[in-house]
Amino acid sequence: MAHQQVKFYQTGTLTVGNRLLDEDNRTVQATMDRSNSLDSGHRACQGCGEALGARYAIDAAMRATDNQLIAANATGCLEVFTTPYPESAWRIPWIHSLFGNAAAVATGIAAALKVKGKKEVRVIAQGGDGGTTDIGFGCLSGMFERNDDVLYICYDNQGYMNTGVQRSSATPGGARTATTMPVGPQPGADFDKGKNVPSIAMAHNIPYVATASVDRLHDLEAKVKKAMSMHGARYIQVFVPCPLGWGSQPAKTVNLARLAIESGIYPLFEAEHGEITSVTKIRNLVQVDEYLKHQRRFAHVMKNPEQLSAIQATADRNIQKYGLLGGQE
Repeated sequence: MAHQQVKFYQTGTLTVGNRLLDEDNRTVQATMDRSNSLDSGHRACQGCGEALGARYAIDAAMRATDNQLIAANATGCLEVFTTPYPESAWRIPWIHSLFGNAAAVATGIAAALKVKGKKEVRVIAQGGDGGTTDIGFGCLSGMFERNDDVLYICYDNQGYMNTGVQRSSATPGGARTATTMPVGPQPGADFDKGKNVPSIAMAHNIPYVATASVDRLHDLEAKVKKAMSMHGARYIQVFVPCPLGWGSQPAKTVNLARLAIESGIYPLFEAEHGEITSVTKIRNLVQVDEYLKHQRRFAHVMKNPEQLSAIQATADRNIQKYGLLGGQE
């Protein structure tokens, strides 16, 4: 009789496969003391990177604060799919603010806790890139400038996905959206536009800034834990692919995030008080077309050598600027 080797694929939850891992190699989601702050039953799309990123980030924050956490959430996908009235998938004190004032609401909560003397209770603000880099940008900058004791987490899926996949200031050059259609001599979103919010946050000289990705959950958890060990304004931007808006397969979400990191398109780093303190090196360098070809929003780019070269040039600049090479296997 032929024997087939048993493979344990699910190592991110408390499954048999995960229990074969050393405890130090398990994520917070794979332990019995996980808080399940963002519970099952929400209505995110299959393969939603934002749901994955939020679940791990908030549970890591809960562990770091001994479950003493309050979250303010901007309007957007994360708010809509987790709280279809009258239901909620949140298991923490959670408040929905407007599209553009999550940072201000979180600041108010932190101020109230300070007045009440509840130093042990910490505050997180959450939003997508639309509510962070565009509509909420003024409130966010004010939070940074005042150095309010809030961790702001931006789940970056590079567009206004909840309202119909429109361009945001985080949408990359060449990408197709409902407002940047692939027509004309320069199809898709314009190049050399938008905002690099991690760099802007660093310019405010706040205590902590980091970028993270859903393909490296231990790294995401470690950065959230580190952020919660500090006081003052902190900012983490998490790369979260969106199958609906990107035209990608739900099963490829984590792989797409990995390809973005390994191509240099999305550098991972940490900074404290305006200075970069650590950078995640690229392990296996790939060309950007390996990342782009799995997304329908870049289908026209794959046929346009000029645009493809422009995106590759962006990745190459990131590699040089952040010193991303040196860790290839």
